[in-house]
Amino acid sequence: MPDSLNGFRILLLEDEFLIAMDVEQICRDNGALEVAIVGDLDEIDASAARSFDAAIVDVMLGGVSTLEFAEELLAAEIPLVFASGYTSNDELSAKFPAVELIAKPYSGDDLVDALKRALQRRADIKENPAG
Repeated sequence: MPDSLNGFRILLLEDEFLIAMDVEQICRDNGALEVAIVGDLDEIDASAARSFDAAIVDVMLGGVSTLEFAEELLAAEIPLVFASGYTSNDELSAKFPAVELIAKPYSGDDLVDALKRALQRRADIKENPAG
């Protein structure tokens, strides 16, 4: 597992300004090269998201589900973690069994560790595509 987020570019889908600023600082404090905050799905598309190494995805942005966008990220092999105030979400568990859900409010360590695990899973798959 990576020791830090050093050099990684992180996409953050979060519509609550204070949370977004806090998460951006947490990622930067852990070495992220860039953290791009998107508060509305109209601001980004999956092709633009491909320039990022990982994503933190709030399950709802402005009352709109981000699950379809999350599917596009995974199809583009962008590792992600979900962040949500809802800790019990059967749809997430069923559709995204390998994606961690970090419940809000979360600690910085929980979030960073989940991101590092997601990045490591992607690295493992690229090293051993058959396994």
